[in-house]
Amino acid sequence: MNELQGAGVALVTPFKTDGSIDFDTLDKLIDFQIKEGMNYLVSLGTTGETATLSAAEKKQIWEFTAKATAGRIPLVAGIGGNNTFEVVEQIKSFDIPGYCAILSVSPYYNKPTQEGIYQHYKAIAEASPLPIILYNVPGRTGSTMSAATTLRLARDFQNIVATKEASGSFAQFNEIMRDKPEDFLLISGDDPVTLPMIAIGASGIISVVGNAFPKEVATLTRLALEGNYAEARQYHNRLLTITDLCFAEGNPGGVKYILQEKGLGHDNLRLPLVPISDTLREKIKAEIKNI
Repeated sequence: MNELQGAGVALVTPFKTDGSIDFDTLDKLIDFQIKEGMNYLVSLGTTGETATLSAAEKKQIWEFTAKATAGRIPLVAGIGGNNTFEVVEQIKSFDIPGYCAILSVSPYYNKPTQEGIYQHYKAIAEASPLPIILYNVPGRTGSTMSAATTLRLARDFQNIVATKEASGSFAQFNEIMRDKPEDFLLISGDDPVTLPMIAIGASGIISVVGNAFPKEVATLTRLALEGNYAEARQYHNRLLTITDLCFAEGNPGGVKYILQEKGLGHDNLRLPLVPISDTLREKIKAEIKNI
């Protein structure tokens, strides 16, 4: 999956003040990402506030994103959930041209066993018309997909091609890298650990901060993949503080505010998410100037 090498971004979903989808701003954001060097886009990951979108809205966003991208860079569609039957039906019916893979989060809330997680992804893999990227994010799902389960899925299903790892566990990353099939990809799911994860063999990042700083994230990733860690470290250090601030009051409130400050949208969110506090806004403004 050469399409998944390098820097990808989990796109935000821009909203108007009335809560409707702002497709004009989404168009500008997609163009901004491509011009600034992002390697691929993820449409409707967690950062896209997917949990608050209807099925019809999701389809509209996927179709619009494919049309706006116009084949310039690869696209990944986020389709996941905790009802395996429903996820399978959504994936089976996904027929929008222009997408190279599906990112599917490990089931949340239910807290399945490792065997339950395996069987969930088995059902998805057997139904999917596109390659699958696993997504392990315990901070949101309430359960961890173990390295052993990830490796079992990678070995058993040729169309499970990668995992987005946001567990924060380098013990887990190391085990996956050591024992994975050669062509299976480990992708960073956390901006601050992109550099060290690439150092142990990861293929890149699916970034949140890249919404607002695509050039910096893409350059950091490229330099690290080239083995130029000295220069990559400069970008890594430059982005550390703004990344912490982005997540200080949840995602994507912080990064949407940065986009607003850069003239690339508004910080409108759908409930239960709310805009970030005035105190955090001032800290982010100051750090934007530093960058």
